[in-house]
Amino acid sequence: MLRLLHTADVHLGARHEDLGEAAAALRERQHAALRAAVDLALAERVGAVLIAGDLFDSNAASRRAVERAASELARLAAARIRVVLLPGDHDSYTRSSVYRAHDISALAGAGMVSVLTPETPVVHLDSLDAVVVGPADPSRPASGPFARLDAAALTAAKWRIGMLHASPGEGAGRIAEAALEASGLDFVALGHDHIAASGRAGATTWAVPGPPEQVVVDRDELGTVNLVSLEERGAAKHVAVATRVVGSAWHRDLELDAASVESQAALVDRLRAAADPELVLDVRLAGDRPDSLELDPAAVEDALRGAYLHVRIRDRSRPPLTTGALPPVETVSGAFIRNVEGRIAELEAAGDVDADRDAAELREVLRLGRRLLAGAEVAS
Repeated sequence: MLRLLHTADVHLGARHEDLGEAAAALRERQHAALRAAVDLALAERVGAVLIAGDLFDSNAASRRAVERAASELARLAAARIRVVLLPGDHDSYTRSSVYRAHDISALAGAGMVSVLTPETPVVHLDSLDAVVVGPADPSRPASGPFARLDAAALTAAKWRIGMLHASPGEGAGRIAEAALEASGLDFVALGHDHIAASGRAGATTWAVPGPPEQVVVDRDELGTVNLVSLEERGAAKHVAVATRVVGSAWHRDLELDAASVESQAALVDRLRAAADPELVLDVRLAGDRPDSLELDPAAVEDALRGAYLHVRIRDRSRPPLTTGALPPVETVSGAFIRNVEGRIAELEAAGDVDADRDAAELREVLRLGRRLLAGAEVAS
């Protein structure tokens, strides 16, 4: 049996300019996730590690980022685990490529690290009886990105493995399943999409690992890599893909009844009491919102900055219709409530998107109007 660890989209050195002071912490998490992936490869005693594009976030990766990555790859090299790297779209193999500026193989040492390029699209892993191929034609013709490879290269070993920084589908950054099926490969290690997936196209098994740590912190997915097993059973070949979590961040959905929220400050205190810097927290407020509750989701998120890896507040609550006896129709309050609630009923009965949006706006008008007519101050 041949066992591989497959990762992609590590995006080392990403600036994360939208995160402010938290950017440096996320960069460290991404490097820690690479280290965790290497730890897993060593613990599982895999034969090779495949990195299917975007190890670096850009070709402007700093010398420090490159050296730190190389130090992790050196741990694999020291254990005699082969590493095959494929440039992606962020660290593409251009004249200014990070792979031209730095000799990753030399930095990692022991001659165990190979980079697939248009000039060297094939790597033979003789001790594993495997050949790893990258796209021979970067333009990816309709016949498939592996079509121009020498047929002898694909039959030089028992296991035929492809690498491509793309995901199944049509359009930019995609590869058609028909091209995967026509490749003649046993397994294709893909990348680009940040959601783990795997499947079969004819006799070819493909997999996307997702990033080992979240790159965009408002995504719900965990940081993962793939462990791939290739095994002969009689005359048949079998490929199995197992997804393993290596990222430290985790995600939690939390739904709160808006009626239980006394104030914006109380909501902030409640969420801060459960703070976790490893957590991406997705809070959804639902149900009927009291007239007295003035809530600014962006302000709540800002107040909790640093308490969580990322927090997202989504207000899906709505002001209720008036309960109890209505004021007399001849009063300003009575006329206002009846007119607005009558229009809300018409819009909600219509049942289309535009009408629902207008009804939600009128419910807010109703809430503010009730407060004003009751003599309460209303925030602008």
